[in-house]
Amino acid sequence: MPGQIHRGSPEFRRTNLALFSAGFATFALLYCVQPLMPVFAREFRVSAAASSLSLSLTTGLLAPAMIVAGALSESRGRKPMMVASLFASALLTLVSAFVTRWPVLLVIRALAGVAFAGLPAISMAYLAEEVHPTSIGLAMGLAIGGNGLGGMTGRLLTALITDLISWRAAVGSIGVLGLIATAIFWRTLPASRNFQPRPLRVPALARSFAQQLRRGELLILFGIGFLFMGGFVTSYNYITYHLLAAPYHLSQAKVGLIFVVYLVGIAASAWIGSLADRAGRGRMIVAMFALMLGGVALTTLRPLWLVVGGVAVITFGFFGGHSVASSWVGLRARDAKVQASALYLFFYYMGSSIAGSIGGFFWDSGQWLGVAAFVASMLLAGVALSSIGARRLSAA
Repeated sequence: MPGQIHRGSPEFRRTNLALFSAGFATFALLYCVQPLMPVFAREFRVSAAASSLSLSLTTGLLAPAMIVAGALSESRGRKPMMVASLFASALLTLVSAFVTRWPVLLVIRALAGVAFAGLPAISMAYLAEEVHPTSIGLAMGLAIGGNGLGGMTGRLLTALITDLISWRAAVGSIGVLGLIATAIFWRTLPASRNFQPRPLRVPALARSFAQQLRRGELLILFGIGFLFMGGFVTSYNYITYHLLAAPYHLSQAKVGLIFVVYLVGIAASAWIGSLADRAGRGRMIVAMFALMLGGVALTTLRPLWLVVGGVAVITFGFFGGHSVASSWVGLRARDAKVQASALYLFFYYMGSSIAGSIGGFFWDSGQWLGVAAFVASMLLAGVALSSIGARRLSAA
């Protein structure tokens, strides 16, 4: 496609900076509540499963809202929708810091889930349209690396500020960081060159989604996204409870330090994304599921350093696998790329919402061993699905 952005060009660097910033803000805003779940359970007197709704409700509404946002971007443009989405989600996070009632907090987090929707699927479509296929693996990996840094920063800062001041100060600080990242994104992202606006026609849109859902290779990638995200988020939701309890009895701030392992996710997303362009995407996805499974096994051991190492391995496998699967969706969708990306992320975030909340029942019944068994079952399903589908995905 003429005018596409190549690795090494100034436009490539600006695109990477913008989408890295956007990914940073999105994951910081989205996951800043994750280390606060035990705090919410105590302050608002709710169960572990109910406390998980502060994240699961957000991702649950984010999933279908992305489909609507992706459709609107076809007529209104990629960049304006992404800027508006990032700004609104940062503002809602700031407002949530002042809420005193649990139902109101959940309503705001639900609205934030809708606001988040304008960025993930559209950014994937933007990269598929604007970046040359030989450079998209690295570009997608760097964008997802921003997600990793944002997820780490959001969780770590939230835990540290909560220990020093309060959870409200922590959430408010993350909201301000989101507003700063929005300004960087708006100023640096190049305008679309290959986007062709089309009027929104609901029947045609429905046919486009139905067409994508009839494609077996895309359904495999959608299922892979569900299992990757479900296993990852469930692990992170309840590892905090595990480390706050016996035999570790860590403080909120010390537990927050475990999220430094997100740095390995940043490295994995760029490296594995680039490596998959040469070594084969199907093979890499199988390897990343297997790696996550090994990480879960490590977390069931008693020594703290092995638990932390296990979380690092899970993080590496997740970010590496997601960077491969998400970029593959854009390449395999010959047309209607934004719909294909939206469907991938629909299943991806439904994995977070459904598995993340179900994990609370496994925690209540079996503590961390129960959660680990549940996550392991999802990852084994991922190994089976990606092994069966690897030949079909690689052939086309």
